[in-house]
Amino acid sequence: MVMEDIKLYLSYFRTGLLFSTLFTSGMGFLSAFSPNYPCLLALRFLVGVGVGGGHVFSSWFLEFVPAQNRGTWIVVFSFFWTIGTVLEASLAWVVISLLSWRWLLALTAVPCFLLIPFFGITPESPRYLCVQNRTSDAMLVLERIAITNQAALPPGVFTYHQEKKVDHTVLTSEKEDLLPVSEKECTFDNAMSSKYGSGIAALFRLLSRKLLRSTLLLWFSFFANSFAYYGLVLLTSQLSGANRSCTSGLTNAVQQKDANLYKDTFITSLAEFPGLILSAILVDWFGRKASMWFMLFTCCAFIGPLVLHQNELLTTVLLFSARAVAMGSFTVLCLYAPEVCTFIGR
Repeated sequence: MVMEDIKLYLSYFRTGLLFSTLFTSGMGFLSAFSPNYPCLLALRFLVGVGVGGGHVFSSWFLEFVPAQNRGTWIVVFSFFWTIGTVLEASLAWVVISLLSWRWLLALTAVPCFLLIPFFGITPESPRYLCVQNRTSDAMLVLERIAITNQAALPPGVFTYHQEKKVDHTVLTSEKEDLLPVSEKECTFDNAMSSKYGSGIAALFRLLSRKLLRSTLLLWFSFFANSFAYYGLVLLTSQLSGANRSCTSGLTNAVQQKDANLYKDTFITSLAEFPGLILSAILVDWFGRKASMWFMLFTCCAFIGPLVLHQNELLTTVLLFSARAVAMGSFTVLCLYAPEVCTFIGR
């Protein structure tokens, strides 16, 4: 999240994404050459700072997607996160046993480096350009999209209205408490856009009296989802078979521990796929808030039995199920948050 504030200071959206990618890949690659454990911790901390900027990708992506298709496309978008998680678990399973952890860290940084050349053809968000009063640039992006898709833009003159009123009589219940009286209060005119273009000013905007309640609720939702998701990731290693009982023979114990840890991590990573499918089914049928409530409650139900000692099979099943619904809830939240923050400060 720290990186998000940094990128809001930058003039162009793509520049921020490029900086985040360079920073993350660079720190990740350097961590493979750490001379000691404190240095490794410091570099991995910086990698975490860079990964925090990854949330900008989802906001950028959703600004290209029509409102009626957002639920489906955010799930498709999240599938690639899950693919990366599964591939990383597979890579750790193979590389650490054959090579070393340094090779794992170096290879993990490779996809970010491969992403860098694609920023040259990455279009800027038309909505962002409009808010910056660059409608001609936004029009060029839209024309490029139309040509690529072999389609034509709708007839008429391209305009951007920042002061369009919001009719609360047609809002769904899950938006009524979070949207202000009018979109004018949640968007900027040209002068205010410049003022709130920086991360610090946008933060104060989020903490204003009219948005404070919504902001705190969203922050707590992200905290709860992150706490559950990454807690399950850590529980997988803690509750792997070799950590649950005493064994004789140091070498055999270590080998068994590594084998069980990588196996359980791989299996629970696969759980994210059914979680994404579940979120795709629920998000448009039952709404954003109802879907998140249901999946978080179900996650708690799966975690509860782990307080007591369970056999390895049941432990893996419970971790698998809990991670599935935790990932589903996180996906819906990543869709819900940009829809609530309808101004450039998102």
